[in-house]
Amino acid sequence: MPIYDYQCRQCGEEFELIVLKNTAVECPSCQSTDLEQLVSGFAVSSDSIRQANLQAARRKYKTSSNYRDQKVAEAEEIREHSPPPPPPPKAK
Repeated sequence: MPIYDYQCRQCGEEFELIVLKNTAVECPSCQSTDLEQLVSGFAVSSDSIRQANLQAARRKYKTSSNYRDQKVAEAEEIREHSPPPPPPPKAK
């Protein structure tokens, strides 16, 4: 069962795919079949590549709906469990 790396020419998504005899090779994000097979089999890593990958993953996570939903839930949790504000001082 060979595993190939692909990049979608339409949306830019990079992904791995196990290719069997009857496997339809298409992008999991946009279902395009306009793909470029990438060179794979080994990995070259450096500090700059790791940092770039980490920053790209953080940007993708921050724009995801899961991140926004989590931040809204955290804000609601804080609002529900924080003590009420103190009453205003009484005038003399």
